Amino acid sequence: MLWADVDRCEWRPDAAGAGEMVFIPGGTFLMGSDRHYPEEAPSHPVALDGFWIDRTPVTNRQFKEFVNTTGYVTTAQIVSEDLSGTSTGALYAGSLVFAPLPLVTDLGDERQWWRLMRAANWRHPCGPGSNIRDLDDHPVVHVAYRDAAAYAAWAGKDLPSEAEWEYAARGGLDGEEYAWGNTLTPGGRHMANIWQGDFPAHNLREDGYERTSPVTAFPPNGYGVYDMIGNVWEWTSDWWSAHSTSGSHGPWQVSRSPRGGSEADSQDPGASQGGSPRKVLKGGSHLCAPNHCRRYRPAARRPEQVDSSASDIGFRCVVRLHPDTRSR
Repeated sequence: MLWADVDRCEWRPDAAGAGEMVFIPGGTFLMGSDRHYPEEAPSHPVALDGFWIDRTPVTNRQFKEFVNTTGYVTTAQIVSEDLSGTSTGALYAGSLVFAPLPLVTDLGDERQWWRLMRAANWRHPCGPGSNIRDLDDHPVVHVAYRDAAAYAAWAGKDLPSEAEWEYAARGGLDGEEYAWGNTLTPGGRHMANIWQGDFPAHNLREDGYERTSPVTAFPPNGYGVYDMIGNVWEWTSDWWSAHSTSGSHGPWQVSRSPRGGSEADSQDPGASQGGSPRKVLKGGSHLCAPNHCRRYRPAARRPEQVDSSASDIGFRCVVRLHPDTRSR
């Protein structure tokens, strides 16, 4: 059984390890941005009903409880084709790990720092020999979309829509750059786990972390939600598309509970044989840097193939007041 205390703005499922949730009251906000990457535009008003969202990304401790209870096997633990884009034809279980080449010459070529590593998965985030022994409170990584959806179903929850995720990330600060205001490091204080220095060669670790960090290491936003920015990218349930204003009659008409496009249209038109369907990722990660990926903002978004997993991708869950808006 699940129960909620709206007055206290918390949700505590009875299921062990499912985690505390925070209630986000319904309202209208300005989604997207016209000031940064083109895929974030146009900025447009969106109205949402209230919902509960996980206070933090799902942690290794929580995901371990799920696996121990159900025997679930993640996508990264199943033999699959090479996802690195190097056309090696590799067939083995593994996932993408951040491992930059000694000399990176093209910041437009992610193959220079991503490596499909055999036996890399949520239990071994940096590949063979690594473990999560001291990382219980870090976000689980190397989870593909189906893995995140399976956990959510087990916990009696769902994955957030892109609009729900962005609304929660803003923390009540409508239209501001970050989840905490318009200054990246107010008073010199780091507010999220992102990259400092020249990506991908030099990580100054001024925020104290080289890779992932504990999910409550940085201050929560105005809604009391942690880690919406940086640390790990997070899956949403929306298929990738240009920002939709479906249900409205113009760019400044309010769109209610918008969802992404279709599965077929989410595929990368530039990929061979159409590529894999893609969902929207939000929030940026510890690998986002001012010189490369300034996506450590609520409005930022990027597409990710549903069968892909990496050392900087995690997720969190929601519970909605109206079940007819569940993931598709």
